[in-house]
Amino acid sequence: MLVIYTSPGCASCRKAKQWLKDHAMPFVEKNIFSTILNEKEIRFLLERSENGTDDIISKRSKIIKGENIDLDSMSVNELVRFIQGNPSILKRPILLDERRLLVGYDDEEMEAFVPAQLRSIADSCCNQCPEYDSCGKMREA
Repeated sequence: MLVIYTSPGCASCRKAKQWLKDHAMPFVEKNIFSTILNEKEIRFLLERSENGTDDIISKRSKIIKGENIDLDSMSVNELVRFIQGNPSILKRPILLDERRLLVGYDDEEMEAFVPAQLRSIADSCCNQCPEYDSCGKMREA
């Protein structure tokens, strides 16, 4: 199941949700401010991050800059509790499934969440589409 972590007022979050809807991709939305992220979820996000906290935490957030927080000195347990208490430090949106993690909105990278079999079918049927002459697939070729 695809999970998208969002916040109200986030333009990138709205774009990502619309992309998922436009591609008939079922998802569960979790507003990071109205849903308390549990320890298991946060650990799962951290495990999927290739570059540690840099992938999912905004070092430019007011809390981190204003209080001079050193994330690298925190234990994993301290980091989990810090994120739970300060969800605004998370970059958004965060899309996650069983195998992939994507932070931010990038429609090309979001295509990786479409099952491979469906991508293959869509590509093979592309030239039969009534919008074939003007769509993005045609311009790429």
